[in-house]
Amino acid sequence: MSESSEESFISHLIELRTRLIRSLLAIGIVFGALCVYPGPGVIYDWLALPLTAALPEGTKMVAIGVITPFMVPLKVTSMVAFVVALPFVLYQAWAFVAPGLYAHEKRLGLPLIVASTVLFMAGMAFCYYFVFGQVFSFISSFAPKSITPAPDIEAYLSFVLTMFVAFGLAFEVPVALVVMVSMGLVDVVRLREWRAYFIVGAFVVAAVVTPPDVVSQLALAIPMCLLYELGILASILVIRDVAKNTVQD
Repeated sequence: MSESSEESFISHLIELRTRLIRSLLAIGIVFGALCVYPGPGVIYDWLALPLTAALPEGTKMVAIGVITPFMVPLKVTSMVAFVVALPFVLYQAWAFVAPGLYAHEKRLGLPLIVASTVLFMAGMAFCYYFVFGQVFSFISSFAPKSITPAPDIEAYLSFVLTMFVAFGLAFEVPVALVVMVSMGLVDVVRLREWRAYFIVGAFVVAAVVTPPDVVSQLALAIPMCLLYELGILASILVIRDVAKNTVQD
């Protein structure tokens, strides 16, 4: 490795460290602000609202561990802080890789970052406001009358995180299709041919990652199928835009 190459490599490492520190500082600042207002307890109560609304009146969640009532709300607050700071974190990632991209890649990269952020948050919001209510109502109605549900808050957090990640990633289908088409890994004609296979795969994934009720499985599979069609449409528009800019350049 030449001296100039070594200096370039070290400068990239320094810039990467700077971007990571800025991202961590942003998450830390948001986390501190959320701890002050509205507070970890309020944030966890909001996250637990779909479950507590489906439980019998007067029933509360339980905390088995000694420090669980303290740690779980902090974990939830850190999760919310990361989501709030996500646009800034993605911008730091974009600013790090952008200098090495071609002009047409830069034109495509920033919209994809924005779209992926919006779609991931939309998936989480859809899960929270629609799916959770249906799932917990189903579970509550299915439970025998001789049982009083008292979910553990740590188990609930694990379940919520799994569902958020599943729905957030599922809503990234259009972004994944656009990236694959723009990289030449697949074309729009092939995506249309694979439509039936994707529909089957969407229902298989929904059956694996969601609770065993029809409502939640359909709530994940149907949006994935619709987003697949949206991804095909977006891929067509991207191809036309790239071709147009190539001619102009």
